[in-house]
Amino acid sequence: MITAEGLTKRFGAKTAVDDISFTVQPGKVTGFLGPNGAGKSTTMRMIVGLDRPTAGMVSVNGARYVSMRAPLREVGVLLDAKAVHTGRTARSHLRAMAATHGISNTRVDEVIEIAGIGSVARKRAGKFSLGMGQRLGIAAALLGDPHTLILDEPVNGLDPEGVRWVRQFVRHAASEGRTVLLSSHLMSEMSQTADHVIVLGRGAVLADAALDDLVRSWTSTTVRVASPRAADLVALIGGPGIEIAATAPSRLQVTGVTAARIGDTAAAHGIPIHELTQTTGSLEDAYLALTEGSVEYKTKEIA
Repeated sequence: MITAEGLTKRFGAKTAVDDISFTVQPGKVTGFLGPNGAGKSTTMRMIVGLDRPTAGMVSVNGARYVSMRAPLREVGVLLDAKAVHTGRTARSHLRAMAATHGISNTRVDEVIEIAGIGSVARKRAGKFSLGMGQRLGIAAALLGDPHTLILDEPVNGLDPEGVRWVRQFVRHAASEGRTVLLSSHLMSEMSQTADHVIVLGRGAVLADAALDDLVRSWTSTTVRVASPRAADLVALIGGPGIEIAATAPSRLQVTGVTAARIGDTAAAHGIPIHELTQTTGSLEDAYLALTEGSVEYKTKEIA
């Protein structure tokens, strides 16, 4: 479990993280989201003692990271896959890390295979592609078989097979009761991976909720309807909070009411229905709506 209480970090006059509190529960994949500059990386750095909080505290399983006698066995961290001696081979890099904690070379070989870098384990890390560097970073995070994983953009540079592997791996880790904090800007991938999401914006917590609850709260349900008696249907289902737009002759787009209710109403009045399709918003839709006022670096829209 990761617990932050009143966590604050200032760099001079700039407040990067502003009095945030949250808990990352074991047994779940918790997505850590936010625009660039929202404070995600700073928060993760404070969790593992790389940045000292200006105020507040953060602990992992009740202890500060800097007080842990064997941190690799407690917390697996991937914050910067490039943080490796470029002249060392992947195996040498991992063995050097393992030696600091008395971790066996057998475990090094295990994580090399888990991360799928066996074929390049004797190559120098400086020659690795972005994707191979990410896999090496994940292997390093797994060395101590930790109960807590903190992964910042772990799928960056990975091919589709690698992306799917990371998704399956973190889901499996959570199913074993581990605590998983996962940062990513890929909303489609996060929607398939996370159980819970914490969203930051300008250093503050904008949302802390189950993924499905967040999507329901910040998006609307749209129903496409096709009927030769569309006008009659409009008269029956219209009401406060319901928006109905005619998209074509005999076709409607309806928000504010479910497909089930529309279908039941049509059936009760003998109105034929040729199409009844309900679509819900995505995590990306919810995220964009939630962070609309918190984007620090805005781009110009293309007309």
